[in-house]
Amino acid sequence: MGRISAKDKKILADEVWERLNKEFPDSSCSLEKDSPERLAVRGILSAQCTDVTVNKVCRVLFDRYPSMEDILKADIDDIGKIIRPCGLTKSKTASVMDFAGLYEGEWGHKVPDSREELMRCRGVGRKIANLILGEVYGIPAVVVDTHCKRVMYRIGITSSEDPKKAEDDICKFFEDHKWIRTGHLSVDLGRKYCRSQKPLCDECPLKDVCRRVGL
Repeated sequence: MGRISAKDKKILADEVWERLNKEFPDSSCSLEKDSPERLAVRGILSAQCTDVTVNKVCRVLFDRYPSMEDILKADIDDIGKIIRPCGLTKSKTASVMDFAGLYEGEWGHKVPDSREELMRCRGVGRKIANLILGEVYGIPAVVVDTHCKRVMYRIGITSSEDPKKAEDDICKFFEDHKWIRTGHLSVDLGRKYCRSQKPLCDECPLKDVCRRVGL
């Protein structure tokens, strides 16, 4: 496919928004979000792990250790044992403990509303920081996970598979009040139709507008 003009990308983005909202009217964050600090922990554990597994693991974790103070005082080996199904056990355990420490200490029992401050925590990258900004504080931010990056690249909204460049393009062609939901809609599309392997293009609601980049 040839290059798409900025004007055409904006038209495409508007069409994508309308169709995906019609296809997935109940689209939302698939991580449970009973409190900001628990959402942050789930975000940390979600790296290279399904949200279904993270939610299941965190029900056990928070049943045993309801608060960040409880986590901070816990035996680190027990935390590791609980979160092991999420993978990357050693690094994720350290990240959860780091978050609990910052939350109980410097942050004064409040999850920051600053991307830069959030990213000071081990295991919190731009993706998770954006999730917290958008879901907790309603601050315009887009969560570019593997689904979102793949979907937006194939559709033609972005010509890059780099998460930050993809984020910049999404922010350029979707209005800021749409950013957080655009990420969720992309995940839904990626899971149901625009799969990494064997995408269901013939069934996709975007089949007549998608540029199918890379397929």
